[in-house]
Amino acid sequence: MNDELNDGLNDDVAQRLRERLLLGRAVPGDYLMLADATLQAALDGSRALTAGELAALQASPLTLRRFRHLALARPLANRSAPAWRRSAGMLRAADSGAALERLATDDGWWQLHFVGAGPWQVILTLDAQAPFAAQVLRERPLLRVTDGAGAAVLTGRLDGDGECEAAWPFEAAPAAHFHAHGAAFAVAAAPR
Repeated sequence: MNDELNDGLNDDVAQRLRERLLLGRAVPGDYLMLADATLQAALDGSRALTAGELAALQASPLTLRRFRHLALARPLANRSAPAWRRSAGMLRAADSGAALERLATDDGWWQLHFVGAGPWQVILTLDAQAPFAAQVLRERPLLRVTDGAGAAVLTGRLDGDGECEAAWPFEAAPAAHFHAHGAAFAVAAAPR
């Protein structure tokens, strides 16, 4: 147990040392290379930094210090709930002939459950532990689940339990349908 505690302390010390080395180094002619709006968008998850912007951030201690300042100035509520845009998943099981009961996104935050034996019902479920669960449940955006070909499997809003249910919209059974359409699916906020 002491080793685990020491490892945790060593990791913390190492992290602080890396931070000081990055932020404290001097670069001749350094200037703020990215606008605050770009840095804020990266912090709130609404826009990822491009490769060039990331390189500029890493090359400029002044820009890195500004990024750190903006990150620390954000309210805790904003830091704890990253913006969610989309989650994707794949049909991973080989076709065993058994009925498909459940699919999960790669990030583990969403599940599709298939109930019945024709006609089927499809139920979208949000994991309550998802870092964005409170925000999605509060805002209740219109969600769309699409198959690998982009066809809508389900469109709706989550209820208070984090679920949305609809009739299965295709003739083929869920497993056969997903196999025929890229063996993939995605959950995303529907465009407004």
